[in-house]
Amino acid sequence: MLWNASNLTGYAIEATDGSIGSVVDFLFDDREWTIRWLVVDTGIWLSGRKVLLPPQAVATPEVPQRAIPANVTMQQVKDSPEIDTDTPVSRHHEGSLYGHYGWEPYWVGYPPVGAGLAPIPQPVETTPPITGEDEADEGDPHLRSTGEVTGYYIRAKDGDIGHVEEFLIDSDNWTIRYIVVDTRNWWPGKKVLIAPRAVTRVDWAEETVDVELTRDQVKNAPEYDPTQAVSRLYEERYYGYYGYPRYW
Repeated sequence: MLWNASNLTGYAIEATDGSIGSVVDFLFDDREWTIRWLVVDTGIWLSGRKVLLPPQAVATPEVPQRAIPANVTMQQVKDSPEIDTDTPVSRHHEGSLYGHYGWEPYWVGYPPVGAGLAPIPQPVETTPPITGEDEADEGDPHLRSTGEVTGYYIRAKDGDIGHVEEFLIDSDNWTIRYIVVDTRNWWPGKKVLIAPRAVTRVDWAEETVDVELTRDQVKNAPEYDPTQAVSRLYEERYYGYYGYPRYW
């Protein structure tokens, strides 16, 4: 199922023994366009502290309850390593979190995202594969915040074409399927989708997302209606228009 990232913001994270806070952001890898971490604001429970949870720890969002079940305990979250989520997250920090929860990190490959909730973990010693302390302490340049990238300009091969308005997240495997682009600065009222496969670069300094498309390609793409769910029929038109191989 595809979810607007902004709609998931505010969903409560329900641990096995109580609520631990609500989702305020997502951190994704801009090479694979996979959600690596859910950023959770613990509110008054932990004096406004923010914590990170990997997708392996959560189940499918529940719409009526506006909640996301998580297979961790409140005590585990309370005892997790404190990380400043407003600064770049380093591989060292990621390794310490996975070690705390007892799962092998995503760069090892288990548990697979989308395979369902993993068992409640037990703490183990886990260290990430790094080449040196300096590299371990540097922020991962490919780990991006959906909140930060929202608003970035989309730069086609022949000029700007709009800005990032939203991300559509597939909760089956916690990948970003589409970037929603608002093109109203260039022609009235149209919104379109761009698949991450078209992205060649995300530039923090210039706040741009470069794509391998031309402005005309984007302009003539199937229009996206944000009031309607993305249907498989629409996706077939979309992938047929760009000539992309289907992901399903």
